[in-house]
Amino acid sequence: MIVIAHVSDIHVDLGQRSADRTRAVMRYLEELPYDLAAVVVTGDIADHATPDEYALVRELLTSRHPLLLCPGNHDDRAVLRKVLLPETTGTRPYAPVNQVLRGEGFVIALCDSSVPGKHDGRLEDETLEWLDGVLDATPRDTPVLVGFHHPPVPLHTPYVDEIRQFGEERLAAVADRHPHLTAFLAGHVHTAAATTFAGRPLLVAPGVVSSIRLPWERPVTHPHIHLDQPPALAFHVLGDDGRLTTHYRSVAV
Repeated sequence: MIVIAHVSDIHVDLGQRSADRTRAVMRYLEELPYDLAAVVVTGDIADHATPDEYALVRELLTSRHPLLLCPGNHDDRAVLRKVLLPETTGTRPYAPVNQVLRGEGFVIALCDSSVPGKHDGRLEDETLEWLDGVLDATPRDTPVLVGFHHPPVPLHTPYVDEIRQFGEERLAAVADRHPHLTAFLAGHVHTAAATTFAGRPLLVAPGVVSSIRLPWERPVTHPHIHLDQPPALAFHVLGDDGRLTTHYRSVAV
């Protein structure tokens, strides 16, 4: 059994609230009596993308479990790289931040769907080529989970659907060539959600910093952001039978 924790939208902003909520989630994961295969963080890591915010993130995301992350629309590729991933800076600090983790019996590929200066998302051609290469290099009997920040389909959340991932037909074409691509993981929406894309599960992690009110939950005079719900995360479980199961958990602060 392979267990992967999926965390998203921590929006660390140097304030006490975001730090406390992120710290509570990471403490919960550290205190588990089980070694996780990975902790995946799907974007909106810092709220304003400042070096000080990323320095605090580096402290908050310290973990005994393997950690993998990708940017969201609130992040800055170059600053994120410099503080959190200095080994990847090289000569192209604003290139997409794509990461892969090859574990025993699984692969996770995190793709950078952020578009500098914009809130909606799109996978650049070089990211799709990189993903195609990762999938080509992975045996067909090894499941691959592909993650990014922006979901590539509408989720009936009007505000977020306007800034989802676009150009998704190009990602679907890559998926069609690789049957061992098992599922897609995303964040961005600040609510737990599950649907399908390109014939695979699309599993969205809830938000750590806040939740979103769904249209049928929100009176006209209320904001779409809900600050009173506890932080939450997802667990994706790859069973010995190859079946993928997802559990959602909230965490006390």
